[in-house]
Amino acid sequence: MNLDDLTAIDVHTHAEVSAKGHGSLSEELDAAAGDYFKAEQRRPTLPEIAAYYRERKMACVVFTVDAESTTGTPAVPNEEVAEAAAANPDVIIPFASIDPYKGRLGVNQVKRLVREFGVRGFKFHPNVQGFAPNDRLAYPLYEAIEAEGAIAVFHTGQTGIGAGARAGGGIRLKYSNPMLVDDVAVDFPDLPIILAHPSFPWQDEALAVATHKRQVHIDLSGWSPKYFPPQLVQYANTLLQDKVLFGSDYPLLTPDRWLADFAKLPIKDEVRPKILKENAARLLGLAAG
Repeated sequence: MNLDDLTAIDVHTHAEVSAKGHGSLSEELDAAAGDYFKAEQRRPTLPEIAAYYRERKMACVVFTVDAESTTGTPAVPNEEVAEAAAANPDVIIPFASIDPYKGRLGVNQVKRLVREFGVRGFKFHPNVQGFAPNDRLAYPLYEAIEAEGAIAVFHTGQTGIGAGARAGGGIRLKYSNPMLVDDVAVDFPDLPIILAHPSFPWQDEALAVATHKRQVHIDLSGWSPKYFPPQLVQYANTLLQDKVLFGSDYPLLTPDRWLADFAKLPIKDEVRPKILKENAARLLGLAAG
């Protein structure tokens, strides 16, 4: 990966479909997410994701969401994501996802995925996975991720998954309050953490955690920048300018739309390159040249 040639690093993209054609969500949740985001291309394959970002001279962090114990649907295999990254190392950075209810099996998977497949981080979606981030059941996973030098990404705030479905598809929003991740940041001080998305309705909580805990970052995925709350823009321009990351939520939200709206925000000229590439490159340990 030649950092100098990249225009941006998108730290939040989803592998929505496996090589065998199955996704990680039930039909009900998948349909609700499609209606919520009005996405045009919902199920690009991993090779298509690589080609899409290569055409735009961007790199992307790609992951699936493993919530098999709550949804009954197997995830897109983490190994497929890692193999796609190995085949497209100029554009794809592999992350993984492990159901926190897998216990010791999940801990073993963390070690294997990092050591054998080069996975750089792990995505948690507390709403879909049905757990509170500070629930001790997930602590062995965090311990393993921290020990392997990887990153933990937590979905925060409102989710389009299940939105509009009967009872929200059974999704409980309370699990995505970023204050629950504050406990994780205290108990695992050497674990780099990303709070994914503008955290409506808990934006102030997310800003407080990221300001207070030096290993906590915020990605800006899942929302068009034109809808960002003013305090998020203010902090991105000032106190958190080195800890805010570009993310789109592709394919639910395209980087093209996100960047077009981001260009209209009153972000300082010296801060824009930090958000679009430099902060992510430092967090991911990528070298220029």
